Order: sequence, then structure tokens, then C-alpha cells
Amino acid sequence: MSDALPDRLSVDPDSPFHDADLLARGIGILFKGEEKTNVEEYCVSEGWVRLAVGNRVDRRGKALTVKLQGPVEPFLKGE
Repeated sequence: MSDALPDRLSVDPDSPFHDADLLARGIGILFKGEEKTNVEEYCVSEGWVRLAVGNRVDRRGKALTVKLQGPVEPFLKGE
């Protein structure tokens, strides 16, 4: 597998942007220069991340998220 990370990635298995193999390798996200650990989805080209809001879930059992704009830099952990 190449080390090129996708432009958009989601942890939600129902999303078309979900990649279980890549997520199993360990992905880190730098958002505005700070590492975030509660990222549910990101898009580098559009410059946004969706962050989980605590342990709250919606009526379908999905994590509640907030969408923040800014520079996004994904990286493989351990490299």
C-alpha cells in the first residue's frame, strides 16, 4: 500500500469515504497545527474536519459532530 493518504476519509463504515484497511494502520490529523484525536471525517481539499462532540449520539446511534474549517494535514502514525 502506498503512503499517499486520501483527500477525504471517514471512520463511519456506512460512508463511501470509509477505508478500514487504512484506518487500521493508524491515521493522525493535524488541524490548524494541533493534533486532534476525535476526528470522525476530514477533507483536505475543502479544508474541514468533523469532530465528535463528547459521547453524545443522535437517534441513529451515530456520534454528534461539529464541522470546523481550517488547514488539515493527515499523516500515518508511527512514521
